[in-house]
Amino acid sequence: MNPVELIRKKRNGGALSRQEFTWLLDSYVAGGVPDYQMSAFLMAVYFNGMTDEETSTFTDVMLHSGVVVDLSDIPGVKVDKHSTGGVGDKVSLILAPMVAACGVPVPMISGRGLGHTGGTLDKLESIPGFRTDLTVEEYRRVIAEVGLVLIGQTAEITPADRKMYALRDVTGTVESIPLIAGSIMSKKLAEGIDALVLDVKTGDGAFMQKYDDTVALAKALVAIGTNAGKRVVAFLTEMDQPLGFTIGNWVEVMESVDCLRGKVIPDLMEVTTVLGGAMVWLGGRAESIAVGMAMCHSAIWSGRAYQKFLEIVRRQGGDTSYLEQPERYRKPRHVVRLESGSGGFVGGFATRRIGVLATELGAGRQKADDVIDATAGIVLKKKIGDPVQRGELLAEIMAEKADAVARVRDELSACIRIDAVRPVLPPRIRAMVESDGVKSWVTPPLI
Repeated sequence: MNPVELIRKKRNGGALSRQEFTWLLDSYVAGGVPDYQMSAFLMAVYFNGMTDEETSTFTDVMLHSGVVVDLSDIPGVKVDKHSTGGVGDKVSLILAPMVAACGVPVPMISGRGLGHTGGTLDKLESIPGFRTDLTVEEYRRVIAEVGLVLIGQTAEITPADRKMYALRDVTGTVESIPLIAGSIMSKKLAEGIDALVLDVKTGDGAFMQKYDDTVALAKALVAIGTNAGKRVVAFLTEMDQPLGFTIGNWVEVMESVDCLRGKVIPDLMEVTTVLGGAMVWLGGRAESIAVGMAMCHSAIWSGRAYQKFLEIVRRQGGDTSYLEQPERYRKPRHVVRLESGSGGFVGGFATRRIGVLATELGAGRQKADDVIDATAGIVLKKKIGDPVQRGELLAEIMAEKADAVARVRDELSACIRIDAVRPVLPPRIRAMVESDGVKSWVTPPLI
């Protein structure tokens, strides 16, 4: 086969066969197809999409490009969670230890920052010493001993996706339903799970900004997982403003620690508790999502979730003293304040742009080989609907580079809209998607 012919075929709207996908991805992993040709192929997919059959085949070929982990000898229903990516989305850092503290094993393989969104691995690696590069055998051993493991893709797991993931980030080909679905589900099916909860985000800060596209992506993800014999549910959640108050790496770790210690940040903890309740339910530990949510709430307030977080950090080489004494952590060289130029109410955020600005500060990558600045980030002081007085602090911006901080401060001001009237807030969770369709969702009160 010829990569140019396959690129041309997809460019012209054709559908690739299993044999063609297998040859293309195997050749790419082996180095026979260079990045520039795979970039052209990804752009052709971005513009022309894939059929449902192609998406399923593409996912399966990526899944079997490496090792598929078997965790059947580990007791319990293994359940993971995945988010399609947002700004300030540190849910996994709170949710994974919380669910594990409820007795559900959580094997979690996460990704790095992608486009304007942060990555769980980059956040975890801001903890000094924390290892995300475990081997498959280490991965199995840690989940068996701790009931939780937090790693990145190993060399053995979905190597085709591992290479393409970094390439999509720097070639403008992230926002494609088949590419997103294939990337997510190949990793998740390879990690040895029995069930999966998906957080599919919609709005300005999401990859899928239109609600109909979000529904289509959620349906595609659920269908792939269901066809693979897994129990899968998805929640459609708003990304019209950053989740929580922090955007960055270390600042998000510290906000997560605060929540694990019992701090209530309403938007962040509603999403986290609903997803966690669904995981506990799918894991067979609760008779309903509402009961699972109550168990998650108990895990936080009893301190068990925070202790589980400290346990997994220690087990994966991290220095927990920085979590217990954050004042010891390296300080950013430059910190500037952004104050409001008018009074009123916070009416909205240019959320995607805020994610891009955090990346420009050094919290994410603009090129594949960029080095992350763990201290770079933005700390918001207000959420949508909050009252603001003229001169009141809206945000703090921090980074190593003085020029970046000054420029981002000026641009961030234009990303926060101040209105004269308090806006009406939409529900944070818009719907739930199961194999039999889309269902309305109203977050239940804790039992």
